Amino acid sequence: MENNLPRRREAAGLSQSELAEAVGVTRQTINAIERERYDPSLELAFKLAAHFECHIEDIFQPEDGGSA
Repeated sequence: MENNLPRRREAAGLSQSELAEAVGVTRQTINAIERERYDPSLELAFKLAAHFECHIEDIFQPEDGGSA
């Protein structure tokens, strides 16, 4: 799953550690999501969207070439 989490986090002036603490996960989890090596749970995706006051789809997009 593609995402723009790094851009949103940096625009908010947050480190990976600060974002991780705000949503209740480790810095390593945020790093893995940002590097697109880990897809967050639905619960975590909702927490991230709530933190940035946006929709989940504003952060995460399915990879091109496939349908749901």
